[in-house]
Amino acid sequence: MPTIIEMPKLSDTMTTGTVVKWLKNEGDVVKSGDIVALIETDKSTMDLEVFDSGTLLKIIAPAGAVVSCKGPIGVIGAKGEKIDESLLKPALVGAASAPAPGAASMTPSSSSSSINVPKDAPSSSSSRIKASPLAKKVAKEVGVDLDRLSGSGPSGRIVRSDVLSASANGSSIAAGASNWGVSTPGQIAREERVILTNIRQTIARRLLESKTQIPHFYLSIEIDASHLVNLRSSLNETLGKLAKPYKLSLNDFIMKASVEAIRKIPAVNASFEGDAIHQFGDIQLAFAVAIDGGLITPIIRQAQEKNLKSLSDETKVLAAKAKEGKLKPEEYTGGTFTISNLGMYGIDQFNAIINPPQAAILAVGNVLKKPVVNDQDQIVVGHRLTLTLSCDHRVVDGAIGAQFLNELRRLLENPALLLL
Repeated sequence: MPTIIEMPKLSDTMTTGTVVKWLKNEGDVVKSGDIVALIETDKSTMDLEVFDSGTLLKIIAPAGAVVSCKGPIGVIGAKGEKIDESLLKPALVGAASAPAPGAASMTPSSSSSSINVPKDAPSSSSSRIKASPLAKKVAKEVGVDLDRLSGSGPSGRIVRSDVLSASANGSSIAAGASNWGVSTPGQIAREERVILTNIRQTIARRLLESKTQIPHFYLSIEIDASHLVNLRSSLNETLGKLAKPYKLSLNDFIMKASVEAIRKIPAVNASFEGDAIHQFGDIQLAFAVAIDGGLITPIIRQAQEKNLKSLSDETKVLAAKAKEGKLKPEEYTGGTFTISNLGMYGIDQFNAIINPPQAAILAVGNVLKKPVVNDQDQIVVGHRLTLTLSCDHRVVDGAIGAQFLNELRRLLENPALLLL
């Protein structure tokens, strides 16, 4: 008997999922444990694993289709087996702005006519473009529309040089929602209406809820980062000479200092629950990572039990998985305190929006060189870092927020304490 492949419910808040790309074609043999498709949830893009073996008899939801959770998206069975059409009741609720590259060989079922395709969506021929993986990667980076190119490779295949040539000649048009209408230098961005991904819709909804339902207030503090900069530089010089070179970032120190400050002022590690405040026992430290089309906050579990190097190691692993779209739901849900660092983008100071149901988020700016007055009343060059704490006033009072920031300053101005 055929087995229906259903749209999985991969997070508590997920109601629909988008089929980003099929990795198998109709007629392909699949085995239990095979990854057959990529699914975009409201948080990230996940692998879809099947637990039955057989032949992929039918693809119900093509690439780009938005399907309700538990709705049918495909069928597995014995080769040549008849499919009961009553099992294929469509659960399609819409479509993404364009089919995903690499989905060319999929055959949409008759139910695909119910998909609401945007007026300006590319034709199906765009998903049949012959291009090398490197050409596709470069095209995405420089904003070249592959549908407008002719390939110089074997059998007319588009190669990297074709993309670069098109970009240099200014003939490219910004392509794909991930560019957000931003053109490459020397180009004029195309006016367009970009359909929001599930991730972007979730971000929009949650941030609106946060700003309208949570009474935010903000506290900022400027710290002397000279000792922090010098210690990091000294450590990295030594760590770089190891058999397996290693490097610590300023953010690693800030995350460790935040954990220690929370241990001292645990009231910021809490959430509002209507008639009560939930004080968390463990520090589930979240940190913001920019990804295509939005951001996500991976979580370091029980951060209070980890030293500086462990925090650094875990941060690197989770950030890489986030950018590759490989985070599991348990790796980005359930945080109790968040750090958002825009210093690497040259931002000196900003106010972050609280990530509900958390009660606080720390915004980290850039380390600046500026003239400062030292203890001898002399004007010298100093390294200054601005930290801003956004607080839910229902949970965190001004005095509590100030105590947390002052403890954070004490630790970062004496960074050797973070090595203990």
